[in-house]
Amino acid sequence: MNKLSKELEKLLSTFRSLRDPNTGCAWDREQSFKSIASCAIEEAYEVADAIDREDFKSLKSELGDLFFQVVFHAEMANEKGIFNLKDVINELNDKLVRRHPHVFSNEKALSSEESLTIWEDIKAQERKTQKLDSLMDDVPKNLPSLIRAKKLQKRAARVGFDWKNANKVIDKIEEELEELKIEHLKNNKDKLAEEVGDILFTIVNLTRHYDLDPEDIMRRSNLKFEQRFKAMEKYAEQNDLELKGMSVDQLENVWQKIK
Repeated sequence: MNKLSKELEKLLSTFRSLRDPNTGCAWDREQSFKSIASCAIEEAYEVADAIDREDFKSLKSELGDLFFQVVFHAEMANEKGIFNLKDVINELNDKLVRRHPHVFSNEKALSSEESLTIWEDIKAQERKTQKLDSLMDDVPKNLPSLIRAKKLQKRAARVGFDWKNANKVIDKIEEELEELKIEHLKNNKDKLAEEVGDILFTIVNLTRHYDLDPEDIMRRSNLKFEQRFKAMEKYAEQNDLELKGMSVDQLENVWQKIK
């Protein structure tokens, strides 16, 4: 048995001790698939945060936390006789080989774009075997909204329901903005929400045409705003000012200094 196998067996042994009905941890014993489903999402975001900060010490720890979620679910499935961690690993390996015929068989792909097309085509074939009623049926509903919007749009684009280029999307954004202005004058909150949603959805489509990730863009924008606002607070402190007592024009002036 190689070192990786030994370490994995050690981890599984530790986990099984945590779930032991007699001597294990009360919290770990109580958990179910549904009770910790959100934990995997949180851990994935913490991985992304460590990457954004280029904090590789934290990244090692956060990847461990995310992997623990995989182990947790696989072992709970093992307890119920559904599948185990070995099954998860084998299925992943089979999927990677199956979706990379340009690596593991005679098919060729000379660029990352061609590789991605092959991957998506094979995924589409796999969905056909699931006998789904719609292209949209297996897009998870609990994905973050920006990520889900992009996935829905990508599915629609596979049958040609898409704008031809980014210019067309920008035209649509301008059209949606005009509709928002009309509802703004009417002050109908429900319609305003609908029009703002249309704008956000179309902006996600624009990011897709630029081959950008909307969730990553929004995360970076949040971080930029946070850093600049903290810099405003520091500027105010250094100049014996209080942001709360400043006018909008004064605040904007400080913001521009920071930028």
